[in-house]
Amino acid sequence: MPTASDFTIAVFAGDGIGHEITEPALKLLDQACNKANSTAGTGVAPLSLQYVALEAGAETYQKTGTALPDEAVAAAREADAILLACMGDPAIRYPDGTEIVAQIELRFRLGLYAGLRPVRTIPGVPVPLADPRMDKVDFVLVRESIEGLFAPSHPGTVSEAQATETLCITREVSEKLFHSVFELASNRHASGNRRNPQSSGRVTCIDKANVFPAFAFFRELFYDTAQRYEGLRADHAYVDAMAMHLVNRPWDFDVLVTENMFGDILSDLGAAIMGGMGYAPSADIGNGHAVFQPCHGTAPDIAGQGIANPTAMILSAAMMLEWLGQQHENSVATTAGQLLVDAVDAAFAPGDLRTCELGGDAGVASVTAAVEKALAAA
Repeated sequence: MPTASDFTIAVFAGDGIGHEITEPALKLLDQACNKANSTAGTGVAPLSLQYVALEAGAETYQKTGTALPDEAVAAAREADAILLACMGDPAIRYPDGTEIVAQIELRFRLGLYAGLRPVRTIPGVPVPLADPRMDKVDFVLVRESIEGLFAPSHPGTVSEAQATETLCITREVSEKLFHSVFELASNRHASGNRRNPQSSGRVTCIDKANVFPAFAFFRELFYDTAQRYEGLRADHAYVDAMAMHLVNRPWDFDVLVTENMFGDILSDLGAAIMGGMGYAPSADIGNGHAVFQPCHGTAPDIAGQGIANPTAMILSAAMMLEWLGQQHENSVATTAGQLLVDAVDAAFAPGDLRTCELGGDAGVASVTAAVEKALAAA
């Protein structure tokens, strides 16, 4: 079967700063692909990306009355991958007062059960934890993304007397999740490209199994899956203890897996470890579909000013290339993704590039230019 080399990418710019960080990311994607093509061997089909712009989010809801149009979902299903900037605006809400979270609805519609939140310090970016071992931090938090306390099939109830939420964990989704987690850990371990070899191959289940039967079930399924993967170390931790561990010794971990709500909270802690949400990429992956997006929100307070940090969007685009490379056995896509990551590292390494969340004035244009320059020099 020939390796795919032409990919269609569904692109959602979304809301707020999403419009500002999308175009630079696409520009850098094309440059990374061109660079990888130039170094590919003879007879290797050149990698190319075709972008399809789609609308969804709060602004779309305000204009059309629908936050996630069916035609946009259909186009996203047909694409090889989905790149999403950010969606939502606190000032634009549904009639019941809840915020518009079309990106979460998209996860449910496409069955994207595994939310990957890589936590990796970037050379030259100040971090809040003063420890020389911080340069060894390189782990992935995997968040179950369609069940837990977010499960749309088990909505909560509200009355005048009380409100109740339902925690839903199923064998079907959990087994798929754990299989993907151990495959991820196996691939990371086999690559040998690890900042901290002592943590390589460690898979940690984060739960609250001492209190909730649902989490005892979750942990049992985790260890059942672990038995199929020799050469990896499986262990567990309660979520409250893990919050402490990620502050005290984040370099000790490789792959972490947890329920939706716990993952939602801990992924923000992971972003803080890196220097802020502007540096935190993510992916939501299912069987055959995947969305890549920065962890941050739409930041309407700074939208249109050009001061947003595009790094998380750029790194999410790099994750997309690496995923395409793995899915389609396309070494050029894998190379392009690594080139983009390396260019981000090279751009920030001198230490003089400071984004707004770190008290600097480097915004979309200056960060993009620095990454572009590093990519050209690679």
